[in-house]
Amino acid sequence: MRFGPVPVAAAAGLISAHTVRRADITLRKGAVIGEAVAAGLAQAGVSEIVAAALEAGDVGEDAAAARLADRLRGPNLRVEAPFTGRCNLFAEAAGVLTLDPARIDAVNAVSEAVTVATLPRFRPVVEGEMVATVKIIPYAVPGAVLAHACAAAEDGALAVAPYRRRRVGVVSTRLPSLKEGTIDKTLRVLSDRLAPTGAAIVAETRVAHADEAVAASLAAMINDAGADLVVVFGASAIADRRDVIPAGIEAAGGRVAHLGMPVDPGNLLLVGACGDVPVIGAPGCARSPKENGFDWILHRLLADLTVTRADIVALGVGGLLMEIVSRPQPRAGGATASDE
Repeated sequence: MRFGPVPVAAAAGLISAHTVRRADITLRKGAVIGEAVAAGLAQAGVSEIVAAALEAGDVGEDAAAARLADRLRGPNLRVEAPFTGRCNLFAEAAGVLTLDPARIDAVNAVSEAVTVATLPRFRPVVEGEMVATVKIIPYAVPGAVLAHACAAAEDGALAVAPYRRRRVGVVSTRLPSLKEGTIDKTLRVLSDRLAPTGAAIVAETRVAHADEAVAASLAAMINDAGADLVVVFGASAIADRRDVIPAGIEAAGGRVAHLGMPVDPGNLLLVGACGDVPVIGAPGCARSPKENGFDWILHRLLADLTVTRADIVALGVGGLLMEIVSRPQPRAGGATASDE
């Protein structure tokens, strides 16, 4: 692409690099300069204009943006019509945004003329939410550059994993120090968390803080209530793999995949499963409506995405979240781990 000042008499058919206003003529940035406009600018005393001219093999900004966006688009995304070198991608379903950061980085490394910006990986999204934008910086790019960017993107680098698990069972353990009102509030907070996902609490039970009671209630939630995800709120936070909640999961024939998470609030979260039904041992901060590590794992599991130990330990960068009011002491004041 050629770019620079040209005589206005030779500007017809070129692309205006800047907005120009003279007399009753307004030439918008990025517009193709028509012969009548060029003649009018000349009559208004304009002798030179900064313009861009496509060369052989160049692809215009809108066509280039649309082609790359279509290449990036995976399941449950739609691409809207490009404008001014920009093409946006939107979610077609509520769910979790999935992407490969290395692919996005590779596209952005091809040329300064090509950019892709996305929401963070695994961000919960609603239908109609914009999840990514492709922007071509100049008015055109060489076809070879666009081809390289499309190759780096690969097919379907972005997608939305829709929420699939809709039936949530809740087990709450009791100790004398825990008020029933606290459990009631916890259930309301969880219901509000689930609402945007289309999931709901299908059954809840309150049992003694003992591994046998947890095991029996897990079996009932899955076999009798048909829960496809179970959340266990302990009256006391999980302190060890031999503690009540992990012991209860194993007594029910389940397994503990990982205990602990480098996200604060949310350190004392447990991820496990009974058969193919995920089980979350909720940290104390999950009783609060404010965002915490529990949200990050809950949404992934509701979208039926596998959460491995490697996935959890990779959350440390960016895992320091805001302080929450449910803490008995601020982090800097030596808060105990019991309510995290």
